[in-house]
Amino acid sequence: MSTSQPDASRQPEDGTTPDNLLHARTGTDVSPEDLVLASGKDLTPQNLEWARRKI
Repeated sequence: MSTSQPDASRQPEDGTTPDNLLHARTGTDVSPEDLVLASGKDLTPQNLEWARRKI
């Protein structure tokens, strides 16, 4: 017997995460702080300058 699950909790057939679950914000620019944190780095003046150059 199979267990029934609501559609909202089902994973897509190919195992990928739907786009609407990946993005927390819409219509906003990425800040240097966002880039530093997403890169796994500490928020230091040097890392913020690196992120400003990348953006």
